[in-house]
Formats: sequence, C-alpha cells, structure tokens
Amino acid sequence: MADVRIAEDWKAILGDEFRKPYFDELVGFVKGEYASHTVYPEGRNIFRAFDKCPFDKLKVVIIGQDPYHGPGQANGLCFSVAEGVPFPPSLRNILQEVRDDVGAPIPPSGELDRWAEQGVLLLNAVLTVRAHEAASHAGRGWERFTDAVVEAIAERKEGVVYMLWGSYAQKKGSIANPHRNLILRAVHPSPLSAYRGFFGCKHFSEANRYLESVGKEPIRW
Repeated sequence: MADVRIAEDWKAILGDEFRKPYFDELVGFVKGEYASHTVYPEGRNIFRAFDKCPFDKLKVVIIGQDPYHGPGQANGLCFSVAEGVPFPPSLRNILQEVRDDVGAPIPPSGELDRWAEQGVLLLNAVLTVRAHEAASHAGRGWERFTDAVVEAIAERKEGVVYMLWGSYAQKKGSIANPHRNLILRAVHPSPLSAYRGFFGCKHFSEANRYLESVGKEPIRW
C-alpha cells in the first residue's frame, strides 16, 4: 500500500484504492515529477481538500479539473488560492456570483478553507500539475482515484449538493443519484463561458435551501 498522507477518515474509506497497482504507479510518477520539475501544489497540500473537509461533515461537492499551474496559486482546494495571491479569473467569477446570489461581499482573500471547513469538498480531478503546463499530469491515474472518491461519496452519503460546472465536472459527477441528492449544473465559471449561464445560476442559495430542507446547516458562503 502506498504511503499516503491523507486524513484518517478518508484513508479508511479509500484504503482499497491505495492498494491497487495503478495507484502505486501514480505515486512513483508523482514522486519523480517533484524530484525533477517544479510541481504544484506543494507536496504536503496534495490531499489538503480531504484534510480540510472530514467525510462525516461533507455536505457539498465542487469539482474542478486541474490545479492552478502558476507560482504560489494552487493550495490543494479546487478554485482556491493561498492568502495574498491575486484571484484567478474563474475564482473571481465564482465570488461575484456568490455576492450577487446571497449578498456575501467579495472577500479580500481567495483562500476557500472557510468553505471546506463547513463541509464543502473542493475536489480537483487531477491533484498535481507541472508549473506552467496545464493538464501535464492528466491521464496518469489521478482521474481514476478521484472517480473512486466521487463513487465513495455517492455510495455512502445522500442529501449532498453536487455543484457541477462545465461538461468535465458534469461527466465526473454523473454517478450521483439525483433522487437522493441535489445535482446543480451550469457552464464553467471561466471568462470564456461564465456569461453563458454561470452568472445568475444561483447555485449557492439553491444549495442552502436544499441543505436546510434535509436538516443540515447551510453554508456561510
């Protein structure tokens, strides 16, 4: 079994995945990349989305595709950036929609730990990337691992909100049962598509109404 530094509750749930040959190959590849290239996020933050959102608290799943590949941006949570880092365009659009939807002011920091700690799993499909090379770690095994994450949530939990932005996220989240969860779909919040249906989607207020309807605390977006 690969030595994976991930929160213990998630480690118990995903243990079978860590024992599979593809995961050993993935670990070998990732270690080699960190040894020979600049790779984001920092190694200690690869599984940070899981560390910040315990399985028993999970209420919302947001799926991204690839970590940010610019210096200092990726921090292990999809769409999130570290304190003091300028907002990437997609994150700015997300926070603008939050403001327009629920009235929360755009915060000074793009760090989304506050969401994760309330039960929002901010999951990228691929958890590592070479600096300045988008999708450079795609197709090496991360997608299979994060598919298993989504499957584990779908099998073990109901009353979860899935925010699926863009066709990639919608395909990855398609396993979730729409009769036992809330599935919210919109175009991706990138500047290329946000004006075609992300702005005005009101996913954040809709998520909170649903959470309250199933007896869960709403998210303070």
